[in-house]
Parts: sequence; structure tokens; C-alpha cells
Amino acid sequence: MQITHHFGGKAYARCAVFDAGDRLVQHKHNFDHLSILAAGTVELLVDGVKSIITGPVCLEIKAGKHHGIKALTPGYWYCVHSTDNTDADDIDHEVIHPESKQKDMLAMLETLR
Repeated sequence: MQITHHFGGKAYARCAVFDAGDRLVQHKHNFDHLSILAAGTVELLVDGVKSIITGPVCLEIKAGKHHGIKALTPGYWYCVHSTDNTDADDIDHEVIHPESKQKDMLAMLETLR
């Protein structure tokens, strides 16, 4: 999976380019943010609730919600956050909820298999 970072206008967008079968397990975030499925079809899991989403579509993910995707087709997934931070190496410290735990993310990944 290819990840690119985009900054501008006090916004940060992380783009994941994926193939069918790829899994993108996110974390909980500190603030509400937008997720954009620009193209493709994914199984979206938000706090244990699964849905099938086909892009293009823009979704709001609320703060504190574990979320992740399993790609059913190739596509593009963006997460967009409001921030002044422009450091790709540091941005996770700002947007990822400090209580996100690796075991929680691994447990969620198992439900996407």
C-alpha cells in the first residue's frame, strides 16, 4: 500500500493507494475528521459496525472511534485532518488518540479477515 502526505490551508490529508485485499487499520483520532473514498469499494469497520462503501464518497469519522478498511477493489482512501502541523514524521502524534492501543487495532484487523 502506498501512503502519501499532503499539506495545505491548515489541513493535512493522508492518501492510501490500495489493491483488492489490502487492509488499512487506522486508530482512534483526537478529533472528528473526514475520510474520502475517492475510488474503489471497501468494507469499512467503525467501532465494530461493518458497511460496504463504494466511492466516490466523503464520510465523517467521529473522534475516539476505531476505524479501518478492507479493500474489495483497488482504490484511493484519504483521511483529512484540520491542523497547522506540516511535518509528515510528526503528524501522527497530533492526530492519533494517545489511548489507541496496538492490541485494539490488531483485534479490529481480525474482524476484517
